[in-house]
Amino acid sequence: MNRLFALLIILVGVADARSEPLFGRPGKLPLTGGVSQIEGSAGGGLTPWALIGGLGAGAQNGAAAYATHVWLDDYRLQSHGVMVSLADTVELSLARQSLDTRDVGALLGLGRGFRLEQNVFGAKFRLAGDAVLEQDRWLPQLALGLQHKRHLQPDVPLAVGAARSDGTDLYLSATKLHLDQSLLLSGTARYTEANQLGLLGFGSATGGRELVFEGSAAYLLSRRLAVGIEYRDKPDLLAVAGEDAAWDVFLAWSPFRHLNLTLAAVDLGNVVVARQRGVYLSIQFAL
Repeated sequence: MNRLFALLIILVGVADARSEPLFGRPGKLPLTGGVSQIEGSAGGGLTPWALIGGLGAGAQNGAAAYATHVWLDDYRLQSHGVMVSLADTVELSLARQSLDTRDVGALLGLGRGFRLEQNVFGAKFRLAGDAVLEQDRWLPQLALGLQHKRHLQPDVPLAVGAARSDGTDLYLSATKLHLDQSLLLSGTARYTEANQLGLLGFGSATGGRELVFEGSAAYLLSRRLAVGIEYRDKPDLLAVAGEDAAWDVFLAWSPFRHLNLTLAAVDLGNVVVARQRGVYLSIQFAL
């Protein structure tokens, strides 16, 4: 992953050389590129936004790398990845998710500390609008995206009743930033059949794709500090355990131009054995 990030930075520099250097002008305002959500796309911690990630504005390109750790009651969830953006219009991302099952793994016969892992490839395209510059228009920024997820232990999701070990989420996001009110609002419609974000596979014998809603609201306490809340609905497809919506309350801080930190109290709903609540911490380095 580190080698891939280095390659992406080189490609961004080469692509940007014909316009202005990546560090040659201010680019985006702090936090207006979002942070890296748990699947690698720019947005909040749980949900993607229509904003394109990185610090590049206009014809500039951008990039970001992140690492996220979520401490839950019975699990530990880790996610890390990289993202590159082109001319504030196209965003490409790659992430790895790992769920440490701890004692639950032993109860399920997988072994204590067994890790469920998947790779997530994301792509996002800005369709219309500019959440930052178009303050005099009601139209939000709109983006169409996908997240293709591939499980690294395909036998496990099939064993718990999933129809497939890989799948693709499609989503449409709308995001509006009201600078005069220091308020960001975002909504996403996701067409998905992912079980527990895909960590337990996709679909089942009795259910398939569903259209679910995700939403975010953030208030800018200052140019570099924001507080907000997120909600993410999820399909309930597996017979082995019910699945609930997830939500969080977060604090995002950009102490330096290229560094974003996010701290959140998160509730992922029921994850096989019980409701999972915990603490979410993420660090992002952006260009």
